[in-house]
Amino acid sequence: MVSEPAAVSGLWRKAGEARAVDALLTIATDGATAVTDKAGVQLAASPFSAVTVSDRVGSVARQLTYPRSGVFETTDNDRIDALIAPHSGKRPGLIHQLERFHPRLLVFVAATVILCAALYRYAVPVLVEVAVAVTPPSVTALMSKSALASLDQAIFEPSKLSPERQKLLSDGFAGLVALTPQAKYEGPAYTLNFRAGGAIGPNAFALPDGTVVLTDELVELAGKDDEMILGVLGHEIGHVDHEHSLRQLYRAAGVTALIMLIGGDIGSGTEDLLIQGSALMSLSYSRGAEAEADRFSVELMHKAGRDPTAIARFFELLRDKYGDKDETDFLSTHPATPERIAETLRYAREVGVSK
Repeated sequence: MVSEPAAVSGLWRKAGEARAVDALLTIATDGATAVTDKAGVQLAASPFSAVTVSDRVGSVARQLTYPRSGVFETTDNDRIDALIAPHSGKRPGLIHQLERFHPRLLVFVAATVILCAALYRYAVPVLVEVAVAVTPPSVTALMSKSALASLDQAIFEPSKLSPERQKLLSDGFAGLVALTPQAKYEGPAYTLNFRAGGAIGPNAFALPDGTVVLTDELVELAGKDDEMILGVLGHEIGHVDHEHSLRQLYRAAGVTALIMLIGGDIGSGTEDLLIQGSALMSLSYSRGAEAEADRFSVELMHKAGRDPTAIARFFELLRDKYGDKDETDFLSTHPATPERIAETLRYAREVGVSK
């Protein structure tokens, strides 16, 4: 007894026509295929070897194209796979295999995550150090100028400190700069800039080229204690001396590039990060970088014959006044933890004894 050909229902579209009709596809054991309508009228016939079968992609409808005749379409993908298996000898497409075998997809995702983590952990730090080493002064000057211009336009206002007050602080700043290692050879041309801080409140920060910004609000907070202010400025000079600002910018740019490399365009994101002041203000130094800058301030203040504990006193003032809740003050980028204050005081005593 001869078995009936296997069949699957679907739609038939004649070549050159958009109208579809209900149809039935049959494939005989010898590979002969035929498409018929509901009445049994044959619409197309061909050996299976002459029919083009679309790959399976999820639940997307499959198409079997008959040369010069038309297309048979069906969503019964499982049935089509069963019908053509004895005749095609083809395995399901790669995309469908990934969809079907979820463990493989999980392995693929895990491998991607591990790769990105490895790039972040090992490649980014190396690239950051290389970038810092090869960055010429003209580039850091351009980055800093652009960042300050952005901040002046979006946040800052001209300082309201009196010329006499500004000169007094500038002279003290110049005295500290004269004692830095860079003063002995060509290095960052440190400049002190006064601004009304507006939304960011009491703050001070350093740009990669040695531009240091001090807000009126921080000066007001310190009162008449200029030693405190100079201790903060010494801390910011330390960030420039150790190239912390440049490293943080490049690290953030590297992470941004890594993320956007997966998602798309990397050019505009990294460019904005490197030159926009708002992006720079959102960066925070590592605990190690902050500790280095604290020690630098202690040493520099001691060399200048000033109070080496001034930076610690200022952190105590901020802690007592703002605590850890105000996200717009100096503490948001310079956290004044008890451990940090204690370590700075300890180091100040050590410097005083040893020198």
